[in-house]
Amino acid sequence: MSKAKSKRKSQAFNIVIVGQNGRLQYEAILFAASLRANSPDFTGRLLVAVPQPGPLWRDNPAIRDPEVLALLDAFGAEIVPFDSVHFGQAYPYGNKIEALAALPKGEPFVFFDTDTLILGDITAVPFDFDRPGASQKVEGTWPQIELYGPGYTQTWKSLYDKFGLDFESSLDVSQPDEYWRRYLYFNAGWFFGRCPVEFGRLFTDYAVAIRDDAPPELVCQSLDPWLDQVALPLVIHALGGGRDTIPPGLLDGSVSCHYRLLPMLYAREADQVVATLEKVAAPNKIKKVIKKYEPVRRMIYQGRGEKVRALFDRNDLPRREQAIRNRIKKNGFWMR
Repeated sequence: MSKAKSKRKSQAFNIVIVGQNGRLQYEAILFAASLRANSPDFTGRLLVAVPQPGPLWRDNPAIRDPEVLALLDAFGAEIVPFDSVHFGQAYPYGNKIEALAALPKGEPFVFFDTDTLILGDITAVPFDFDRPGASQKVEGTWPQIELYGPGYTQTWKSLYDKFGLDFESSLDVSQPDEYWRRYLYFNAGWFFGRCPVEFGRLFTDYAVAIRDDAPPELVCQSLDPWLDQVALPLVIHALGGGRDTIPPGLLDGSVSCHYRLLPMLYAREADQVVATLEKVAAPNKIKKVIKKYEPVRRMIYQGRGEKVRALFDRNDLPRREQAIRNRIKKNGFWMR
């Protein structure tokens, strides 16, 4: 058993993030810097998937700033262009779905949102790429149950039935019926699998089918921005994965932090996360590039982040993320 664990731990894999013009290109720099600083033993490829201009984009989404590209290259990141066929401007979260088709076929991968920092050794995470998983740092955001409408069971079962998947085996029966945690639901901030092309094909098929031909049980449900998180558990279940396929406390814990936006990072994350952010942002070669982005400049370099931090007690945070955002906005410190 120890040999199997050791083999799984040492398996090579690639890391992929999506970068594009605007906020994501600066977050990509911070991600790459934190990966190189805190996980020096990672020998896989760091792939930055970049959507290309086309009919589904009003503006050119590609990274064109030569200083950004040079800095990513200095961190060993490889730019992987991809075309938007199904989503684009109308649903930019679809980038993480469509990017997978452009990645190396048959090579295990871990996807991260760019608004993530690597805090520790990513190679110490015992990924089992034959049992895909995703972030369980999630609130019960979908579905929103309407009075007299379908409940959680009816809503989720309609999706499993649509794609010929076994619904019952996806349930956490330790949780009460009609409580959202009973049903397979992930945050799409990170996920992993044995082959990005295989994963991406299912992800695309399911997401497009849900968007274009949803079961009647979804008639009252919003799919924007939730479409990726509605399709993701179906993909993971279909590929033999599920909950807790890696030990808890590593990703979204000691190894990575999905902070979402800089004001949220300063409001709620641990001192180690703030220290990591400010350390990797400190070198002049990084500072001169990422300070072009106003939220980075004000939050990190001009002290607004510390003002946000002073508004909250990390040991007594509001339970809902929206309440944290509202307090930051009320005090005039919100930026994105």
